[in-house]
Amino acid sequence: MPILVKDYTWQQTDRELYISVPLKGTRADGSNVLCTEHYLKVSFPPFLFEVFLFSPIDESRSTAKIGNGIILFTLYKQVPSVWDTLTAESLDKKEMQSIREEAIARVQEKAKQDIQAKAVVKRENEKYSLEVMMKLEDEERRRIEDVKEEERRKATEEMEKWKEQQRIEEEQKRIQKKIEEEKRKNNINKATFPSQPKPSLKGHEKNGTPVGKKVEEKVLPPTRTNGCIKITFTPRVFPTAVRESRVEEEEEWLKKQAEARRAINLDDKELQDLKEEEKNPDWLKDKGNKLFAAGDYLAAVNALNLAIRLNCKIPALYLNRSACHLKLRNLHKAIEDSSKALELLIPPVPDNAAARVKAHVRRGAAFCELELYVEGLLDYEAALKIDPTNENVKFDAEKIRQIIQNSSPGVE
Repeated sequence: MPILVKDYTWQQTDRELYISVPLKGTRADGSNVLCTEHYLKVSFPPFLFEVFLFSPIDESRSTAKIGNGIILFTLYKQVPSVWDTLTAESLDKKEMQSIREEAIARVQEKAKQDIQAKAVVKRENEKYSLEVMMKLEDEERRRIEDVKEEERRKATEEMEKWKEQQRIEEEQKRIQKKIEEEKRKNNINKATFPSQPKPSLKGHEKNGTPVGKKVEEKVLPPTRTNGCIKITFTPRVFPTAVRESRVEEEEEWLKKQAEARRAINLDDKELQDLKEEEKNPDWLKDKGNKLFAAGDYLAAVNALNLAIRLNCKIPALYLNRSACHLKLRNLHKAIEDSSKALELLIPPVPDNAAARVKAHVRRGAAFCELELYVEGLLDYEAALKIDPTNENVKFDAEKIRQIIQNSSPGVE
């Protein structure tokens, strides 16, 4: 008879569900996980954990990671909502048994389909390998034939060149012999003749110039003097090249910021009773920053909560509150606030680059605290794409990679 696990914990957001189940000292490699839309079961003898979910989940996206003495489930809801409870309370034993049998049947069917799919892939790979080998053999055969044909062609060309060279040498020998015979005949009949005087060059042109006249030198224009041209450019708010300009996005970001500053919510009666300075989100943000610096993180969260109630469109409020939640170990809330800040930091422009880096780093830190190192590394890499020169982020990302490489593989 298995022992049912009751001391599990769970948390949720509108779209995600997180369940943490302790392994109670058992081996992680002996765990067996079964997950469907309405049913979740983990068997790690002699313990058993099962739950009939309140609403359906997306089993294809959901994951389970086993390590460090716990099993952490990340489940994605099919319909975004907040569940009242984790389990469906109105089920009787017959309905529970039906759900169990349906889940087992679905898993068995999926395993059968996976086996068939693997067999099909294996046959396709073998067929592809055979085709590739035949193609490679044909190419090698053609290559060898081409090499032989090229060698025959070279040999024929060299033979023709050699024959032509021999013919030229024979012709040169014949001409040289004929020249020597003519010289010998001329030496016999050679006579000495007086040399003729050379004609005088006086009064005549030599190389196109009359003798005795001085050649006129060409006068060249003077060398240009050095100078400096001063150019003044119209100043720009965002100094980028015109071909890389993001002026439209930058103007859209500035417009959104201006609209967000004006979106003050005073419809709530409780907010109308506040003092005049407490109705200013910027004043509340500064107050939260001072409380955070003083170490009073809970009071800082309260100040930022009030500021968000007044104006829910300022990304800095969510960004600062995520830092407070990190300090208070409210990790899921830190992830939620960082994600909300990234949603508001659109479009991405240089003016909000630093804020986007902070949001990714804080969400990545929260994921790592939850031992979701892969998700955390993705956020750190996103921050590095925005600011590749940030050495601290580079160092933390490298540490997370080492943790992922050294940890045991998760069960998907």
